[in-house]
Amino acid sequence: MDETETETGTAAQPRRGRGRRPAAQVRGEVLEAAAAMLFEGGLASITFEKVAARAGASKMTLYKWWPSPGALAFEAYFSAVEETLAFADTGDIERDLTAQLHAFVRLLTKQQAGPAIAQLVGAAQTDPDLAAALSRSYTHPRRQLAVDRLRTAQNQGQIRPDVDPQVVVDQLWGACYHRLLLPDEPLDPTFADALITNLLRGIQP
Repeated sequence: MDETETETGTAAQPRRGRGRRPAAQVRGEVLEAAAAMLFEGGLASITFEKVAARAGASKMTLYKWWPSPGALAFEAYFSAVEETLAFADTGDIERDLTAQLHAFVRLLTKQQAGPAIAQLVGAAQTDPDLAAALSRSYTHPRRQLAVDRLRTAQNQGQIRPDVDPQVVVDQLWGACYHRLLLPDEPLDPTFADALITNLLRGIQP
């Protein structure tokens, strides 16, 4: 077998000498490689062997840092989308909800992140390590960002004090995930706007 090819058939990147790259750099390159593979080939394409080969890293390092390929895939996904999902605070809760929900919908529909997160959510049902990583590093902190912004708006008098921010998060982002996972109806900015309008204006006549 050619020395530039691994046992998986994946072309290996040139291997650097041991200890020449700082651990943070290696981790970053592994996450970048894993994210590219996830978006290109889906969750099934992520194995420690293939990612290590693409990143030019040691397979044993990946086994040491991540409990499962699913956990690696999730961290790679989050690393790739974290900046896109930042939650601004302009002082206007309607504007901020609209901007954030539009960014979220664009991420799920205009980029390759939608199929990736759908696969990760599905795989988390049978992968405890992935489920723990998803909750610890994605769903809980992202929910908290939204809850904190909504509570700030409550303190500013923009939202009624009796409203539960946790329920608002489920009404908005939960509805988007519903259309992503059960795609009977379109997931687009018009839908996001309707969610916010119904939430803030109510549905009673």
